Amino acid sequence: MNETLFSQIQKLFERTYAQVGINLEDCLIDRRRCAQLSLLAGKSARELSELARTFLRRTGDQLYVGIYYSRWLIEQLEQHDPRAGVGDRNIRSLIMFVEELNHALHAALQFKSGIREIASEDFARNLELQAQVDTYLVLLLFIAFFRKTQRVSRMDRRWLRFHLFARQCPEAFRDANLRGRYLETSQLATSYTHYLDTLNGARRLDEIRRFHSLDYGGKKARILALTNRSANQTN
Repeated sequence: MNETLFSQIQKLFERTYAQVGINLEDCLIDRRRCAQLSLLAGKSARELSELARTFLRRTGDQLYVGIYYSRWLIEQLEQHDPRAGVGDRNIRSLIMFVEELNHALHAALQFKSGIREIASEDFARNLELQAQVDTYLVLLLFIAFFRKTQRVSRMDRRWLRFHLFARQCPEAFRDANLRGRYLETSQLATSYTHYLDTLNGARRLDEIRRFHSLDYGGKKARILALTNRSANQTN
């Protein structure tokens, strides 16, 4: 049986970090259920994308996860399968696809580790920052695969950064909390991925595993320390 794009990316994340213990494809929900959960999520959720969303709910020691992808997004990825090439026609859909899967996976891993405050702002920012970093690295792998004997170029990285970071518009959120969340995590992810680009494969893997183990405050402190060190070396 051919593996789905979803299962392939889940396995990639699990090889990098840890086994989540469930098949996240079982957490996919339809449009009707998405609408129900969006109402329960509150007013600020109305500003989030209607193309893809991840829902988390805690009941005691149980975490419930729902992952929604719009029919339009799935059709885009079916028509322009990233496993056949990544370009302007599918890059935005692929980013949303990977980010929501990543949110679900890391929420489950954090819950397994004993973290229960899934409604906190730090938890949300941690998932968002981790997803942006991981999505950048996954998309680099896609690009590198199609380069085959060639290395990923600076132009490739600039193109990816444009779609993943520069095209974000955090200022467009009316909700101040969402605006602050996406503005800060985008800035942090941009800085951190620049640092990751300076590392070889083995060092990068060690670094992102260390980074993954940190809470949001630790991640932020790590990035700021690296940024300050780089600035001091430049001066």
